[in-house]
Amino acid sequence: MPDTDSTVIDIDIVSDVMCPWCIVGFRQLEQALGTTGMGARVRWHPFELNPDMPPEGQNLAEHIAEKYGSSPEQSAQNRAHMQALGRDLGIDFAFSPDSRIVNSFDAHQLLDFALAQGLQHPLKLALFKAHFTDQRDVSDRAVLLDVAESVGLDRSEAEDVLQSGKLKDSVREKQAFWTSNGISGVPSMVFGGKYLVTGAQGAENYAQILRKAAEDEAS
Repeated sequence: MPDTDSTVIDIDIVSDVMCPWCIVGFRQLEQALGTTGMGARVRWHPFELNPDMPPEGQNLAEHIAEKYGSSPEQSAQNRAHMQALGRDLGIDFAFSPDSRIVNSFDAHQLLDFALAQGLQHPLKLALFKAHFTDQRDVSDRAVLLDVAESVGLDRSEAEDVLQSGKLKDSVREKQAFWTSNGISGVPSMVFGGKYLVTGAQGAENYAQILRKAAEDEAS
């Protein structure tokens, strides 16, 4: 068996800031890393659950009803279940009747910018918190710049990225890469460049995959 205390696994996570299961899956992964004693080099990759979402967004309950055919009662039950799951993982899902789902493409451009600055991971987590806990509109550029600045990104440089659109093509290319490789839902995690797991699979399952990836690296 490999020495897990010194093992670091590359983990690619295809994700959308709008996806509650993405932050749930990541927190479960964190638990698995703690259980196994391993480390991870995490890189986030762009995916848009709703690429055609208009700038003004849409009421979350209304969106879920239209997309999945859920009744108001089912939608409320699902949100309550997600909130309970979140509490066990240290996530505060502050859903309300006014919660909205918004366009995430600008957020993905900022994450692409943050990658080159070594701040992609803290920005991703800060965006999850801004959207799900603080109920801030992460399609609003002023909000995005506030969040970017809070993790140490230069505000003026981040603003230039959004205004110029110079990373639009880069994000589109990355999205196309993952969708062309069969990714149609998130979170999708690739462990050690080899093992693909889709959906929030739970800490125990992630721990098993981490151990398998570590064995492969040691062999």
